[in-house]
Amino acid sequence: MTQQAAGEPDHLPQRLWWLLAGLTLAWGFNWTAMKVALSEATPWTFRALCLGLGSAILFAALRARGHSLAVPKGERLRLGVLAFFNITCWNLLVAFGVTMIPSGRAAILAYMMPAWAIPLSILLLGERVTGAKIVGLVMGLAALALLLGEGFAALGAAPLGSLLVLGASVSWALGTVLQKRLPMSMPAGPYTAWIMLLGGIPIFIGALLLDDFRHLGEIGPRAALGIAYNVIVAFAWAHWAWIKIATSVPVTVFSLSMLLIPVVGVLSGMLFLGEHPSLTEYAALALVLGSLLTVLAPGRQAR
Repeated sequence: MTQQAAGEPDHLPQRLWWLLAGLTLAWGFNWTAMKVALSEATPWTFRALCLGLGSAILFAALRARGHSLAVPKGERLRLGVLAFFNITCWNLLVAFGVTMIPSGRAAILAYMMPAWAIPLSILLLGERVTGAKIVGLVMGLAALALLLGEGFAALGAAPLGSLLVLGASVSWALGTVLQKRLPMSMPAGPYTAWIMLLGGIPIFIGALLLDDFRHLGEIGPRAALGIAYNVIVAFAWAHWAWIKIATSVPVTVFSLSMLLIPVVGVLSGMLFLGEHPSLTEYAALALVLGSLLTVLAPGRQAR
């Protein structure tokens, strides 16, 4: 069993705070953008555009800066496995699930990821679980439970959509743990571009076989803007930021750091889709902020 790497921080270092802030906003607002885009684009075509164009932008930027894009020998199968769980499964399950349930609820269900990732990291990686991490996990899951409280009836009305998004959260958790168990020797940029491209291959094939691309000419400006946001912000930049954070800290720290994203997702739905905040959302936000502090502040030993 692999132990937590020596010298690996037990909290989120300050040098990564700006990445977490940007990732939180990028992926938090993306749930609303995705809902708008999928109102006119099919899940297959939407994800094919996101992964194809997003990876193309990354490859072009890396090439322009002179980065090597070569995949190390002996790591191609590993790269394919990581791409399958982190990209293929996550993107397909979320894209179909979010068409069946509200975007805010989809964000909450998707970010149940820490509930699966932390036990997996203990089992497969031998990571330490400190008291602060336990408190952070309990606070974060309590926030998600509050947000889910009033939505159980809605979840029951669309069980397939809920199950698809929950399946996506399990796939993401497993993929995140496998990234630490089976680390790639590539820098974050080329690795991100390659898993997006390889993970998108089954989706590209599905879109070619099942969709008619002529309907893209009928997409309105709002949906087109949602697609553009996904390609440039949520995929090309945010996936690189996610890889950078996820490969720099333990899975437990990374997982708890992600808990603020569904709150931003719910709030963006309120802002752009006309929903109104309640006391439940405010209480959940306070709990998530408390949970986030447990991984931003170094422990006594680290000091």
